[in-house]
Amino acid sequence: MERIISNIILIGPMGAGKTTIGRQIARLLDFDFFDSDREIEERTGVAIPLIFELEGEEGFRRREKDVISELTKKNHIVLATGGGAVLKRENQLALKRSGTVVYLCAGIDDLLERTSKDKNRPLLQTADPRKKLQAILTEREPIYRELADIILETNKMSVHSAVKELEGLIRDKR
Repeated sequence: MERIISNIILIGPMGAGKTTIGRQIARLLDFDFFDSDREIEERTGVAIPLIFELEGEEGFRRREKDVISELTKKNHIVLATGGGAVLKRENQLALKRSGTVVYLCAGIDDLLERTSKDKNRPLLQTADPRKKLQAILTEREPIYRELADIILETNKMSVHSAVKELEGLIRDKR
């Protein structure tokens, strides 16, 4: 499989900073920015929690696979994926083939703090969000690490610092 190195693909758990950092790194590199979750919402006209409610997680994942398949065919983009996008093998292959995969990671306390007030996170709308997030990380962490060309820990980093560090890491990879 030939790899196009023109794209930057951001993976990682919810709250790691994929959208926030992605927008800024795209601006810095003069790339187009896409967020797979926002694309799904724009195409369906409804918020992700409603998709989960009506179609379940499996219905959402089918939509996500279609969007990722389409977006990864573009060039010179930064793509922020949903945290669970890596669960489908087809997505893993598409992401890996389309560019440099960056795993943005953070500790569970930081992730909980960043997502605690966001009602747009259907998987965390539970009695024990910490337990749910820990289970999610246990399942996905090995996949994130396996796919990643670059790993950036965003823990207590400011957005500006994370963007500058990521820019250096990307330039070193090219």
